[in-house]
Amino acid sequence: MQLNDLQWKILEEVADLHKTPEGAYNIRSDSRSAGRQSTENIEIIPKSDVSGLEIRIKPGTKNESVHIPVVLTKSGLKEVVYNDFYIGEGANVLIVAGCGIDNCGNQDSQHDGIHRFFVGKNATIKYVEKHYGSGEGKGKRILNPVTEVYQEEGSSVTMEMVQIKGVDDTDRKTIAKLGAGAKLVVRERLMTHGEQKAYSLYDVELNGDDSSADVVSRSIARDNSYQRFDAKIVGNSKCHGHTECDSIIMDNGKILAVPALDAQNVDAALVHEAAIGKIAGEQIIKLMTLGLTQQEAEEQIISGFLR
Repeated sequence: MQLNDLQWKILEEVADLHKTPEGAYNIRSDSRSAGRQSTENIEIIPKSDVSGLEIRIKPGTKNESVHIPVVLTKSGLKEVVYNDFYIGEGANVLIVAGCGIDNCGNQDSQHDGIHRFFVGKNATIKYVEKHYGSGEGKGKRILNPVTEVYQEEGSSVTMEMVQIKGVDDTDRKTIAKLGAGAKLVVRERLMTHGEQKAYSLYDVELNGDDSSADVVSRSIARDNSYQRFDAKIVGNSKCHGHTECDSIIMDNGKILAVPALDAQNVDAALVHEAAIGKIAGEQIIKLMTLGLTQQEAEEQIISGFLR
């Protein structure tokens, strides 16, 4: 792959890549594939009707990975990408996505990524999606991910969703439908600052007996930024669902948490927790007694909170 230093820096931020990854990958840069590789068990196929990929993982595939990060470095570039993942029965894989935008111009740059996961019986995936923005231009860095997850019996999906720097506007939607015994775990980490806005919506249906979902968001709103967290879990069976919003507001930041629990079965056990507040003064004072300035103390607390 022929990538410049800026592109590699963004790839490091969103996918922890310092070089061409092992295993299957597709690196997308400024609306083009900068490199692609399939393996014996993981096939990456470009779509013919729209921009995007089909990723097909054979049944029983173990301890393999797929990297599909996206890099935008041209101001004014806007794109919509559709990626479909078909995870075979009994597979156990890591999928690393993420998008970074560096905008040094005056036009908005935007990436909308629609990812659909069809997770086979007893398959296990870990999905990591990181978003990052940089550049000194006046144009916005806009990221609007849509994630759809369809889980068959006994499957397990763990999702790590991270956005902690530089994204001006984001509208994040996650939809999941779980079969019997399926398990979904989501860990969202989000920080906004300046005039940034972030919307997160989760709509989870627990359709099979003994299915479960655990959706937890930890976020910080600084300066004049705004966040909204909508979490809906529908229990259509004997199931267990849990959502949690744990947030810190600083300066003039604003956060709205909107829980929705819909029990359609007498054996559906659904729980929501929410806590929003400022950093406790005693935490700052304790760290300042150790020699830190107030700003250093706040940054230490924030770093630990979002870890």
